[in-house]
Amino acid sequence: MVKTQILEYRESDKLLRGFLAFDDSHSEPRPGILVFHENTGLTDHEKERATRLAELGYVALACDMFGEPIAQASDAERRAAFEEFRNKRLLPRAVAGLDALAAQHQADQKQMAAIGFCLGGMAALELARSGADIKGVVSFHGGLATTRPAVAGQMKARVLACHGALDPFITLDHVTAFADEMQAAAVDWCVILYGGAMHGFTNPAADRFGRPGVAYHEPSDVRSWAAMQQFFTELFGV
Repeated sequence: MVKTQILEYRESDKLLRGFLAFDDSHSEPRPGILVFHENTGLTDHEKERATRLAELGYVALACDMFGEPIAQASDAERRAAFEEFRNKRLLPRAVAGLDALAAQHQADQKQMAAIGFCLGGMAALELARSGADIKGVVSFHGGLATTRPAVAGQMKARVLACHGALDPFITLDHVTAFADEMQAAAVDWCVILYGGAMHGFTNPAADRFGRPGVAYHEPSDVRSWAAMQQFFTELFGV
């Protein structure tokens, strides 16, 4: 039976509240999967995905990357705060989530992976680029550019990037540059482009923003989730 609970952990002095999901019928530790959220913070979307991963036999932690963010007074201040977060806190917060999940007795510390959506896809990729001891990462419509490109011999994780071919924010030029980066670093990688899909294609709530270029696309959501399952079966045999 799948159980869920709030898991409190810290990065530096910031209290974070993640969402842990696991099947308590398993007596042995199971592979652990981090779930990194979009730039809107930890929502029901990521919690639902963590629960679905638990149903598949994994121990999943939907991470809290923001904690209690301070509301900014203007769009410019919000953008500045986000840039500072991306440059200074994104990777430490991802590592904190990894440490928190590894500390759970239900999770196998030697069998870890991560997935992420939008900002979370970027977080998963940055965690992999850092050389973290994880088996693989999956990015769903995530940011592909980086200031810390992968280094040959350092990156341990395999990579699957699921990307909307019509994404206006992370363009096909970004995809090509990412492929070149992965190839140069001799990473085991794969990019899947989904026709008809824009940014946010996995999130049924994406349309609520009314933002051009952001939309849910059910066929690509279903196909990319199936691709993720096959990827994890190859990694873990689950």
